[in-house]
Amino acid sequence: MTESGGEFASQRSTKHSPRVDEEMEHEIQGLLKAERATRAEEWREVEPVAEGDPDIDADPAGTQVGGTPVGMDADAVVARAELARWLDRADFPATGPQLVEAARDHRAPDVVATELEKLPAGETFERIGDVVRALGYPTET
Repeated sequence: MTESGGEFASQRSTKHSPRVDEEMEHEIQGLLKAERATRAEEWREVEPVAEGDPDIDADPAGTQVGGTPVGMDADAVVARAELARWLDRADFPATGPQLVEAARDHRAPDVVATELEKLPAGETFERIGDVVRALGYPTET
């Protein structure tokens, strides 16, 4: 390690110059000392939760926010989301075996690969909706 200006070089950022480091440190001093946001524009502040409002939760009490599409049940929504999680748009169009291989390349769980192995042979799938329909899950109407 070398010393520059009395400080070890490892304590400085390597992404920009020491001058920029000092400017950035100066910019956040108000925030560090005040222990609150120091923005002049009130509209940039995060609005706090009002008294009496319920806590924000992405999945309150285990229900899906927004419900399920007409013609689908909750299990079909979960299955479609899990399949879509492990298959990218770049994986399409593809046949069943190609989708199984793509899912395994993305390190999908064995359950997902096993489900994709059930796809009919000889068909090419253009998108995840085609895969879900071919597997027999209900889709939105």
